[in-house]
Amino acid sequence: MKRVLSGIQPSGNLHLGNYFGMMSRMIKYQEENDLFCFIVNYHALTTIQDKKTLSKNTLNAAIDFMALGLDPERSTFWIQSDVPQVCESTWLLSNIVNVGLLDRATSYKDKMAKGLKPNVGLYSYPILMASDILLFGGEIVPVGKDQKQHLEMTRDMAIRFNQIFGDVFVVPELDIEKTNQLVPGLDGQKMSKSYGNTIPLFGPEKAIRKRFMSIVTDSTDIDQPKSIDTALYQLYALFLNEDEQKELAERFATPGMRYGDVKQDLFECFWTTFSPYREKRDYLLNHKDYVLGQLKAGAEKAGAVADVYLSKAREAMGLNYGDAIV
Repeated sequence: MKRVLSGIQPSGNLHLGNYFGMMSRMIKYQEENDLFCFIVNYHALTTIQDKKTLSKNTLNAAIDFMALGLDPERSTFWIQSDVPQVCESTWLLSNIVNVGLLDRATSYKDKMAKGLKPNVGLYSYPILMASDILLFGGEIVPVGKDQKQHLEMTRDMAIRFNQIFGDVFVVPELDIEKTNQLVPGLDGQKMSKSYGNTIPLFGPEKAIRKRFMSIVTDSTDIDQPKSIDTALYQLYALFLNEDEQKELAERFATPGMRYGDVKQDLFECFWTTFSPYREKRDYLLNHKDYVLGQLKAGAEKAGAVADVYLSKAREAMGLNYGDAIV
């Protein structure tokens, strides 16, 4: 049994990109693996600096994840800040990381190019992410294509630490979904809140339907075949098996197809698929004590694992000076 680990930021309403990009995969992993999953609210501090917003987003993200099928009884599920050992391990790792490695982080460069204010937290984000993984012995880390470099940096840090101080950390393996590397948004770009092109998982039916109907399509005449290289087809295909995808492709290739009809069908498919999750979410919202209890238990389990790796790292680096020979 492998230990699979990943986390998600509480950056607001979860969307289809979150679900198909990471969450659905994590939920499947809990069936046959030792799943460690957490809400990364320390990471969220790089962009959210409003107390109420962060608190609300953090709890909502946990509730949404549980509503979608993550079972805290079968996995280790916690809030990042409830295991503060990760901050100490981040500092320990910081001392073996070259500045040049952080300078090469494309994610940081992209955020700067989009006008995000630079801060040390954002710059050192890859070290905290590495600590999130190494402190819990993560063996397999499912990530989207956009996080590939960060995982490679984590591997570099683990290898370098082990070379200097001895074998302490597990060197994790990347798991990048081949078929759903990037989930397209309404405009065809990667679905992201920063692009304003998301489709939320939960919310009023009318508002979500409107989002589906606003998916950008081309101006191909109704009597012409339609391309499947579009956000509309790619989003619909996420809900279908291989045979159903072929049928959808044939529908696109058949003259007379109306984009509006496909958008409506896609919405109905989405609404039906997520119906049981909406019901579970309503239940959890009305039973927050249960949610908080599960998160506390998860933090205790995760903290016990973190203590083992942190103790090994401290010993290896010479911080346990009581055993020194004077």
